[in-house]
Amino acid sequence: MIDPGLLLSFGFSISACVGGGGWCLRRLAQARYLQDTPTSKIRSAAQGYVELYGVLHALPDSSIAGPLSGTPCLWWRFKIEELSGNGKTRSWQVVESATSEGWLRLVDGAGECLINPAGAEVRPSVRQVWDGDSRHPMGQAPGGLLAWLGGKRYRYTEERLHVGQPLYAIGDFVSAGGGRQAFDTQAAQGEVIREWKRDFDGLLQRFDSNRNGRLDELEWNHVRLAASLEAEDRHRQRSAAPEFHRLRRPAESQPFILSNQGEDELASRFHWQALGGALLCMAGALATAYLLRFV
Repeated sequence: MIDPGLLLSFGFSISACVGGGGWCLRRLAQARYLQDTPTSKIRSAAQGYVELYGVLHALPDSSIAGPLSGTPCLWWRFKIEELSGNGKTRSWQVVESATSEGWLRLVDGAGECLINPAGAEVRPSVRQVWDGDSRHPMGQAPGGLLAWLGGKRYRYTEERLHVGQPLYAIGDFVSAGGGRQAFDTQAAQGEVIREWKRDFDGLLQRFDSNRNGRLDELEWNHVRLAASLEAEDRHRQRSAAPEFHRLRRPAESQPFILSNQGEDELASRFHWQALGGALLCMAGALATAYLLRFV
């Protein structure tokens, strides 16, 4: 019978090997995406996966503040940790965390783009950490001597993006308006007809000319013609609208990253993290091989 302690050691070593290898491959792939994707200007960016550089601006009529510090910002992420345990076994345990869901506005001199940060790996340069003796801090984050006066039973961490900060963004770029939309007559017509069918009584009232409670072939031809005209009119209205750009999470496994750091700094950091993952993988493999001697 295998010693339970040996089984536990096997579990740790195999987990280190697999986890480290996976982390290494993931970071290398992300670094490659960053280095291989050319930087685009918002106004002329192609649809699809793009890399943008710009400056963060506030959205009109938007008022956001960090929930722990009360500091005005554009985006925030926080966590609250509680010191638990006794004696030497005390450790910080996360008791609350959250991330803002508001959109961001990126301007690069050639245009502007709205960013939906949902699903993004956000790497802000502003990060505050302080201690206190209540579950939720009051007012601004304390500094200096004031940070040490409380019971220090709680630790607060708040990260933020601010107006005027540079932002590197890579993700899925989509534009609307400005005559950009391609028009597929058949697909647009089908969409209008499906919409009308949801109110079939209304459809009959408009196109059942002989009032027999159904639509014959001639009447369906009238439906299709009217739907085609309606689809063309909707396309003209959308094309006449001002051009509108968005950046969002890619549908595929490509990285979606928003960072105050630039591409070179991010790629370098990812390479170092990949190296750490590779070393962990090797250590796990060596430990597994060593433990096999005792089986």
